[in-house]
Amino acid sequence: MHIRYKILVINGSASARSSNQQLIDIIAQLTKNYFELTVFNRLKALPHFDPDHAIRDTPKAIAAFREAIKNADGILICTPEYIFSIPSGLKNAFEWCVSTTIFSDKPTGLIVASADGRKGQKELELIMKTLMAHFTAETTLLIAGVKGKLDDQGELHDAQTKDDLNQFIEAFKLLIKTTTR
Repeated sequence: MHIRYKILVINGSASARSSNQQLIDIIAQLTKNYFELTVFNRLKALPHFDPDHAIRDTPKAIAAFREAIKNADGILICTPEYIFSIPSGLKNAFEWCVSTTIFSDKPTGLIVASADGRKGQKELELIMKTLMAHFTAETTLLIAGVKGKLDDQGELHDAQTKDDLNQFIEAFKLLIKTTTR
């Protein structure tokens, strides 16, 4: 019997049909035999971080978000870079988690797909290190110029990016397999 790992995918984009969502759709297709993906794309629905409610009287939406992280075998974050940083909604979600150990040693894959993305990637890696998520150089991926690598149907047509994405997926599968159960 083949185990399908439960993966929570956090879409950092504020756009409904973003390049990051297209990448998530591609990853879902490529990993359907290995992963059961649940996509969290409701960052806009999370309340602004309030340290007075991080531990006590935590909003229901935040408690549900944390529970989804807790119940996942692994976390995949797929985000653009906005103004040389990660999007504010994604940072807000992480701020709600900093007073917990919810990400501690959680197998995590990090994808930054944007026009450039280098500064956003560095920031995301620093935040996830701070949250003690378990990721490696092989489970991080920067896709610069992502819009030029996807066609009008949302298919990835750049050969190097396809190879990079497949290597990332294999590394992420290995990380999860060796870290869980």
